[in-house]
Amino acid sequence: MKFQDALAYQKSFALAMRICGISKRFPMEGKFSLTGQRRRCSGSVCANRAECYGKRKYPKHFLNKLTDCDSDNLKTQPWLEFALACTYIDKDIVGELMELNRQTGALIYFMLNHPDKFGSK
Repeated sequence: MKFQDALAYQKSFALAMRICGISKRFPMEGKFSLTGQRRRCSGSVCANRAECYGKRKYPKHFLNKLTDCDSDNLKTQPWLEFALACTYIDKDIVGELMELNRQTGALIYFMLNHPDKFGSK
């Protein structure tokens, strides 16, 4: 199995790509203040998920990378709320993105509580 096959990776990748596509339409002032940070947060979830796959034989490292995934996933939420408050995106889009973020978080949480099911002992 490749790390790209994991549902948590697929959901976090989909979220990062949606955020990337939507943030391209932000006005110039929004691009500088919100876009970069939001893209880094959502993209970090995928990158850390890939890295934790590589660390699965080392339980403490595996869990450390998963907690990085979790914190970056959580950090994405306020950036979405900022974009909504600044009227860069509408409530329906934020709702869709927050739901994808919630699903990703639930998968990460499951992995944190059951590392043995993901190759870490």
